[in-house]
Amino acid sequence: MGQAQTSPPGVGNAEELAESLELAKAAPSSFPEILDAVTASILNIWEGFLGHIPFFVASLLILVVTWLMAKVIGRFVFRFAKRTGRRPSLQHLLVRLAKIVIWVIGVTFSAMVLFPGLTPAKALGGLGLLSVAVGLAFKDVFENFFAGILILWNFPFEAGDVIKCENVQGRVERVDVRNTAIRRTTGELVIVPNLFLFKNPVEILTNRNKRRFTIIVGVGYGVDLLEAVKVIEQAVASCKSVRDDEPIQIFPHAFADSSIEIEVTWWAGSTPLDERKSQGEVVSAVKRALDKAGMEIPFPYRSLTFSQPLALRGDQASDGGAAQ
Repeated sequence: MGQAQTSPPGVGNAEELAESLELAKAAPSSFPEILDAVTASILNIWEGFLGHIPFFVASLLILVVTWLMAKVIGRFVFRFAKRTGRRPSLQHLLVRLAKIVIWVIGVTFSAMVLFPGLTPAKALGGLGLLSVAVGLAFKDVFENFFAGILILWNFPFEAGDVIKCENVQGRVERVDVRNTAIRRTTGELVIVPNLFLFKNPVEILTNRNKRRFTIIVGVGYGVDLLEAVKVIEQAVASCKSVRDDEPIQIFPHAFADSSIEIEVTWWAGSTPLDERKSQGEVVSAVKRALDKAGMEIPFPYRSLTFSQPLALRGDQASDGGAAQ
């Protein structure tokens, strides 16, 4: 068997030194030579750019075709969603998702044409790494984005509905994929993150065209309750804002300090304006009816009890006290 030959110590260093000397000799030593080398490098870059122009043009053409396809497919999806009776916000969501898919495919193909060494596997891997990095950097944004998609897909409220969530109540002006714009009855516009609506209970006040309202009416202890209930029921039924397709319910409710409380419930329109108008009309009608029937709506009474006889100021005094 042959034995491996090893170079004597110092031979490798000598060879590297010799190569360095050869490179130093080959390097330009004068200004004209340096200028020629720089010019040659620039020409090589320019030739490479000119050779890459067809790929650049083809990449731009792919982006233009992608833009046209996104518009055409977006219109097709919108018409299809409209024919199937989808909600307007859901129609726009489907159009947006379709355009996003088309643009992702188009940009991927454009990048593969612009950079010939880029393969589909590398492109998908790069997109995966990019999505992870962006997802970590914009966690809240993506949470609101996906919550918005779920809201648009599943939730039964739409632009124009009146909703209440925690301390936010108002009319929905628009539902986007990231947030929802709600106009309060006092005029302020509140931008609510979709994640907030997704995680908390939402009351849809206008889910139906009617709602039930309740007020408490107090009558004196000396009033006949059956007669009072009859008078109040007639007064509520006479109001135009009260729906006649739902029952009016009136029940004595509790013993209060100065009155017996009667619970009055009825149905009216579901909007905040309907609520205020109907309550105002019902309260006014009940007050007029009770006044006309001579039934008291008492103020708070307070009875004073003295443990010792109290002397009265004047000519008369109680039996246990002296006149003052």
